[in-house]
Amino acid sequence: QVQLVESGGGLVQAGGSLRLSCAASRRALTGYTMGWFRQAPGAVREFVAGISWSGGTTNLADSVKGRFTISRDRGNAKNTVYLQMNSLKPEDTAVYYCAAVSFGSVSNYPQEYDYWGQGTQVTVSS
Repeated sequence: QVQLVESGGGLVQAGGSLRLSCAASRRALTGYTMGWFRQAPGAVREFVAGISWSGGTTNLADSVKGRFTISRDRGNAKNTVYLQMNSLKPEDTAVYYCAAVSFGSVSNYPQEYDYWGQGTQVTVSS
């Protein structure tokens, strides 16, 4: 069982930056492909970014390419994944969730992931 906890959300002005973190409690994320999704009120959950269990493959939604990057901790702990968000826009406002799947491929589909965090709110003001 993997328990994921997101942090780093908040209120920021358009053009600003935030870095979200997703940490696993009690274990490392070694061997888990990770994804970031977001869900705005009244909208479906959408893929934002993903990184393979090896770290060798990343994928970003077209709407965030050039602004967001995903990375994972390569230190001894290896239990944190990050989403660096720059040049934020009001349309980035949503609850952001991290998700994990054991040795899976980076997928855009929420149903491909087995474990989810509770989410962290990101609000971008204009």
